[in-house]
Amino acid sequence: MSFPITRNRRLRTSAALRSIVRETQLTANDFIYPIFVTEGTGVKSEIGSMPGVYHWSLDLLEQEINEIAALGIQAVLLFGVPDHKDEVGSEAYGNNSIVQRATRKIKEWQPDLLVVADTCLCQFTSHGHCGVIRQDERTGRADVDNDASLALLVKTAVSQAEAGADIIAPSNMMDGFVQAIRSGLDEAGFEHVPIMSYSVKYASAFYGPFRDAAHSTPQFGDRKTYQMDPANVREALREAESDVVEGADMLMVKPALAYLDVLRLLKEQFDLPVVAYNVSAEYSMVKAAAMQGWLDERAIVLETLLGMKRAGADIIITYFAKDAARWLQPR
Repeated sequence: MSFPITRNRRLRTSAALRSIVRETQLTANDFIYPIFVTEGTGVKSEIGSMPGVYHWSLDLLEQEINEIAALGIQAVLLFGVPDHKDEVGSEAYGNNSIVQRATRKIKEWQPDLLVVADTCLCQFTSHGHCGVIRQDERTGRADVDNDASLALLVKTAVSQAEAGADIIAPSNMMDGFVQAIRSGLDEAGFEHVPIMSYSVKYASAFYGPFRDAAHSTPQFGDRKTYQMDPANVREALREAESDVVEGADMLMVKPALAYLDVLRLLKEQFDLPVVAYNVSAEYSMVKAAAMQGWLDERAIVLETLLGMKRAGADIIITYFAKDAARWLQPR
């Protein structure tokens, strides 16, 4: 018994046919590239657990920014690594702090490149948590003071907008953070600045290399009281819905690869742009295997990023952005 060639098979018979009927397209316009800026001069220091990713001092940053823009990448996500840390993360919201200075420089060098400012305190606090720590009188345990943290996060967001940030991306997971930041931005005259909310941020094991890069490992406990349990998906809908109501303009899922079901769910439930964060360990695992010759890095990366977009991502934050942009250029 023989079977006729199906329509699906007929549409796969050449590269040109496969290309013209392709449902999902991946381009450099889809990417945001994270950058770690630090104090000092002459610093281009590779992060040990993230091959190909560097700490940059501002005097050398221009070369990196110009390369990113030349590749057609539309946006960068800024993380600051300060010299000084204290209990309240004051370097997060100083007018002359590292992220604010980097933002002004980038807008000077490449005015059309979007600067997305990560809005959190963890890189700037001496204890490594995403807010202000208080002692719970009832239990005796140290915990994050939600409302006191919100006040400092608003100061941070406003200072980032004043420096020229095009998008504010709060990653702290405090209750009510979108509403507080939206109100603070509006009152300061930044009604036009959108909020890319880390709406669904899981307490994940995939952040390890990032904590090395940002020097943000908690000095005690963990972040499970304010980041989400990886077992929960309905909770993700509640978190995202509250951010929508509070005024978020974009919704993020972090990490991406182990949470594509959550990404798809947000895409189906909300009419805002959905952002996938292809996080540090997702990057480092592929890099490590590629260095051993165990896999084809280019093929794996492009297939992974395509999967994130197919699952519903409108935007992908990825440390592979520069590599992927090169690989996607016409030959």
